[in-house]
Amino acid sequence: MIKVGDKLPAGSLQEFIEVEGEGCSLGPNSFDIEKATAGKTVAIFALPGAFTPTCSAQHVPGYVAQADELKAAGVDEIWCVSVNDAFVMGAWGRDQKTAGKVRMMADGSAAFTQAVGLVFDLTAKGFGVRSQRYSMLVKDGVVKALNVEAPGKFEVSDAATLLSQAKAA
Repeated sequence: MIKVGDKLPAGSLQEFIEVEGEGCSLGPNSFDIEKATAGKTVAIFALPGAFTPTCSAQHVPGYVAQADELKAAGVDEIWCVSVNDAFVMGAWGRDQKTAGKVRMMADGSAAFTQAVGLVFDLTAKGFGVRSQRYSMLVKDGVVKALNVEAPGKFEVSDAATLLSQAKAA
């Protein structure tokens, strides 16, 4: 499992772009993780799935509500990562009103999730391989804080916890 002080693994995540611009076409676009985090402080939070109860009722809304405070604490971008495709993440972002606050990053094949060692295997329940619930503060591609939830919990990966860590960093 990735730990504080580690560099994020090489790879890419996808984001559904609704408005063409800045070299991005309409629809799913792929972003190189190393390039996307270079010279930036990024708050990343991951969760088991789009449109799921805790994720939709608490996790994403907390980051949307505290986006301005996170940015005031030095966070350049906030990413929500889930093992869903970019179309689903785009629809969920519209539903959660994340535009301009949280980038909804798809890890459709779970490559990033596997590379950071935070897989949550729900195959027996019919959900396949998902991400564990966690948050991390990343500066220039290096993990500065990591908060991994115990299965079924939502206690340490919330926006308030990461905000206090961003303020302390």
